[in-house]
Amino acid sequence: MAERIKRIVITGSESTGKTELARGLAGHFHTAWVPEYARSYVENLGRPYTREDVEAIARHQLSQEKEFQAKAQNEFLFFDTWFIITKIWFDVVYGECPRWITEHINNSQIDLFLVCDTDLPWIPDAVRENGGEKRNELMQMYCREIESFGFRYAMVSGSGENRLNNALKLLDDEFKNHCR
Repeated sequence: MAERIKRIVITGSESTGKTELARGLAGHFHTAWVPEYARSYVENLGRPYTREDVEAIARHQLSQEKEFQAKAQNEFLFFDTWFIITKIWFDVVYGECPRWITEHINNSQIDLFLVCDTDLPWIPDAVRENGGEKRNELMQMYCREIESFGFRYAMVSGSGENRLNNALKLLDDEFKNHCR
């Protein structure tokens, strides 16, 4: 019987290299990765986002999760962000999160979160809202939220190839004999 695909979430504050790391890990393991949807959605809105937009992003994220699960190979599926960030987004901006998102998080099987450290410089753009000390506050919120749902996580630091190699070592330590 085939072993279940391990689901690894790459998360962290803005401008911490999540997309680059997810892409790099998926390339290393020749598998699929679920791209972040929120960025392209908000970039193409042409107006400030609303609560309804964030929920639409979450619903699309859920459909992507199912779609890419079928494409995963070689033991891993990587996620460029996930519902923990969406939950915090709702909590911080709107003061509450739709129950279905919390239920989805509770019912999901995520094997490991790799939290990208804020050791990379924040680069402003049209979508980013949380530079400065807010990045560190959000990173701490993500870690507390991950823990509150009972998931395991590891911090990834470094830049470029070093960051990728640090993530590969963390995965090797976590899943002995799966990363060789």
